[in-house]
Formats: sequence, C-alpha cells, structure tokens
Amino acid sequence: MNHIVLYTVLIVILLLWVGSKRNPILALVSMGKELRSYKFLILLAAVFGVLTLNKYELQIEERMHLTSDFTPFVFGLEGHFVQQLQQLFYSPWLTPVIVFFYIFMLQAVLAASLGIYALGNRVMLYATCYAIILNYAIAIPFYLFVPVNEVWSYAPAGVKFTMLDAFPRFEQEYRQLSGLNNCFPSLHTSISVTVALLAFRSGNRIWMVISSISAAFIVFGIFYLGIHWLTDMIGGVLLAVVSTSLGVQFSKLTLRSGDPALALQTRASRANIR
Repeated sequence: MNHIVLYTVLIVILLLWVGSKRNPILALVSMGKELRSYKFLILLAAVFGVLTLNKYELQIEERMHLTSDFTPFVFGLEGHFVQQLQQLFYSPWLTPVIVFFYIFMLQAVLAASLGIYALGNRVMLYATCYAIILNYAIAIPFYLFVPVNEVWSYAPAGVKFTMLDAFPRFEQEYRQLSGLNNCFPSLHTSISVTVALLAFRSGNRIWMVISSISAAFIVFGIFYLGIHWLTDMIGGVLLAVVSTSLGVQFSKLTLRSGDPALALQTRASRANIR
C-alpha cells in the first residue's frame, strides 16, 4: 500500500501539471487559500466523513449479520456477458495497463481534479466535493442491503480474476478497502464517470480528454478484470449522472450567497434562457 500511495502522489503531480499547465505547487497554495472559507471546510469535513463511513462499512455489515445475496439474481439477468467480453479482449500485455488505471488512476484523477479546479473554478471544486459525498452516500446503503458478489467469485459465471496476473497480492493489500460483495453500484464506474462529466462542464479541454480516457479504461477494466457485472456498471453510470447534476446545483447554491459575481452570472444565464 505504501508503494500505491507513493505512485499515486507522483501521478497526481503529473496530472496537475498537464491538466492545468501550471506549477502543481500553485494548486496546493490555492487549496490552502480555499480552506479559509468555512463553507469549504464544512464540505471537506463531509467528504472525509463519508469516506470514513465507507472505510468502516465492512465492519458495520459484519455486525448487522445480513445474509442476503443478490448475485444469482444478477447472473440470471445478464448471464455470461462478462465472461464473453473477457475472453474476447484478454491479452497478457493489456492486463497491466488495465490494472494501472483501476488501481492508480481512479484516485489520482479525482485528486488532481480538486487541485485543477482550486486554481480558478470554485463551482467545479465544490461540485466535485458534493459529487463525491453523493456517490458514497447513495452507494453505501446498497452495499449493506443489496449485496452482490464480484463476478469472478461466482462460479457459474466462469470468469477469471485477471487482476492477480499483474497484482498477485491484491487480496492481501487492497481487499480491505472493498468488500467482495460491494459490487452494485460500481463506485469505480461512478467516480470515474463523475470526474469526466464534471470535466466536460468545466470547459477544460485537456482535462476532458484525460478524464474521459481514464474513465473509459476503468469502465472497460471492471469487466476485463472480472470484478463487476454489467448491472453494476449501469448502476454506476446512473449514480454518476445523478451525483454530477446534483453536485453542480448544490455547488452553485452554496457559492451564490457569498459570491455576488456568481449570483449575477446565474441571473444573467436565466435571463438568456427566457
């Protein structure tokens, strides 16, 4: 895990430089200035709060002693879709590429988004925080009450866990972050698609391309690695759309009261629509 954290930090620095075309240190400075806002401090505390809740979700699940398993139902809906897709695209050289995006790029692109938006797009900065909260807050109840096991672990699906080809110690070093039955909806899908959708709203073309490529590899990777069902992906995309839309609206509402320029811009936009 130490290596994962180190490499992730290095990737974030590179993404900040490419995505903003500015010194990555300036992003940290801008984020520090933003911390002087009590609104942002509360929002950031909520982000860490929901991430902490997600961390302890597995312990909560164990104490609840729930026995539900919706995996057979999901398999009945889609059959061998994941197996067929995996067999169609499987290649030894492709596996490390997919693992890289699945393990490193999800959190790196998300973290870099915050830094890029801190440099001059407060609406998207706040929207990203709100979207993170919504993604996890909506997904966690599903993990508790609608458990679905990963595809590879369900024998009738006939899927290989190709993650182990490139990351043999995945179960020992990464499994603690995500339960075997935390599949629906796919947070890897929802978070990566959320970041891409927000990038399109931001108008940053370079970041649109980077986040979209990352999302495409991650969404493809959840099938290629044998982790998620098609149903999980669909749920993740819907979650991303909802979280993004609400996140942007909550962001504008939060900033409007303390930012006259933003309020004036919003009223002008409404007038143009009329």
